[in-house]
Amino acid sequence: MTITPPPQPDPTPPNPESPAARADRRLIELLQELRVLQTGVQIVFAFLLGVAFTPRFAELGDTQQDIYVTTLLLAVLASAVFATPVALHRGLFHHPGKERIVRVSVRVAQLGLVLLASALSGAVLLVLDVVLGAPAALVITSAIALVFAGLWFVLPWAVRRPLRDTD
Repeated sequence: MTITPPPQPDPTPPNPESPAARADRRLIELLQELRVLQTGVQIVFAFLLGVAFTPRFAELGDTQQDIYVTTLLLAVLASAVFATPVALHRGLFHHPGKERIVRVSVRVAQLGLVLLASALSGAVLLVLDVVLGAPAALVITSAIALVFAGLWFVLPWAVRRPLRDTD
């Protein structure tokens, strides 16, 4: 009785992509991801805009108002940065260097994630400072910032590290 090993999967994809098709697919995937992120930024921004028009805003101390202004500006910058790949795509739609557009757009999106994490952390800091006081707010916000860094940057790096870029 002979045992035959199970068939091995074919290592080549059934329909290999051309570099141009791969760049198109990657750009479409990135733009879809950015739509989700942009909605989140808009919600945070709307929340922050509303805060300034509440009666309690005048009671905030100078430091809390500085946190508010910084957080508001980080949210605006995150929105602008997340829209940049869309503008690149529109402005360079028929440009032959789509692979370069994808590489630049990925870097820009990573910057947007840093700005968004900073804006969300700032919003948490502001709310917790008002509710719990500065010491507790700083500790909790630091933990939140570490969670963002771990999930959004360290985890993808750790998962990608042993893999080859095959997609």
